Amino acid sequence: MAKAADLAGAAHLMLVDGISYMDPAPAVFEAMLEGWTKQQRARFLKWDGTIKPRLSLVRRFAEFSNQYPWQWQPAEFEAFIDHLRTKAPTFTVATGRNYQNHLRLFCEFITDPRYGWMAVCQERFGEVPVQILHEWNTITHVSEYEGDPSRRPLTYDEIQDLFDAADGRVEEIRKRGRKGALTAMRDSALIKTYYAYGMRRRENVGLDLADLRRNPKAPQYKRHGAVFVRWGKSSKGSPPKRRTIFTVPEMDWIVEDLDHYLTEVRPRFGVGKHPAIWVTERSGRLSRRSANEAFEAAKQAADLPEELELHCLRHSYIPHLTEFDYPERFIQDQAGHGYASTTALYTGVSDEYRNRLVHKKLGQRYPGIWEDPK
Repeated sequence: MAKAADLAGAAHLMLVDGISYMDPAPAVFEAMLEGWTKQQRARFLKWDGTIKPRLSLVRRFAEFSNQYPWQWQPAEFEAFIDHLRTKAPTFTVATGRNYQNHLRLFCEFITDPRYGWMAVCQERFGEVPVQILHEWNTITHVSEYEGDPSRRPLTYDEIQDLFDAADGRVEEIRKRGRKGALTAMRDSALIKTYYAYGMRRRENVGLDLADLRRNPKAPQYKRHGAVFVRWGKSSKGSPPKRRTIFTVPEMDWIVEDLDHYLTEVRPRFGVGKHPAIWVTERSGRLSRRSANEAFEAAKQAADLPEELELHCLRHSYIPHLTEFDYPERFIQDQAGHGYASTTALYTGVSDEYRNRLVHKKLGQRYPGIWEDPK
């Protein structure tokens, strides 16, 4: 076999020479996982979102198969996936593909001769690890979108019902003489901001006062002409992406709502010089979990379908911009998508919009077709 190189995670760097382990199999397995961790850290992958879940999956598979990686065969993996699908009927295709990709990457790592794990396994156990995931036993990617079909855009009526319910919670709390009216006012502005700018959870709660921008082309919006997002979704191994989201005229009602929150509501939280726009009663930054809870409370008050979630507001923003006839490139930049194909997955316009479009095109092709006959 080829000589191992001095790469992060290589076997000769993870195992101490000249030491005989009393139980070598688990020791080598743990060294493999530690080496894979180092290899991924060297690529600047994130611990919580990427490395930790991958390690957990490998351990689960090893526990299920009751075998070590140098003993794995494709049949063990197929039985593992069948077990997961039987145990959890809601096990999705997207989750299954993620599991397959994670295990494939681990197998690629331990079967790469540059890391030396095959030589170690051959020397110590008389067996070598092999790739157990192939084209014939993994999911074929035939659909552009494999997400949850219940995640859909809200209709205009549902958006209005949600906003009315969020505002109504403020009055309801006040009438009952209970605490929480200030929080309810903040939550109402928060939910509206998610829709008006189509932001992800982290992007909105990560906003600071310094991220509010003026737009020279729309001076009437003052400091609410745009928001500068600094915590956009990052690619693997890269820092969060940044972008500027402009306030569009169709949603300029957000200017008054945000201004009211910042001038009348936020100061009453007593946050002093805290930089965050969205703050808590304890003078800290609002969490993503709290943002989810704010949406859930308004959704229940509006009696909207249970399957809707906060991210559906982003799924509503993009098609609604399409219906407002904004160019595709502008919508892509507003959403922060690197590829137009990603934006296209969000773009599902309403039947009403398509009817209007057909009505318009027919009128252009056949002038006078919609005129009343005399």
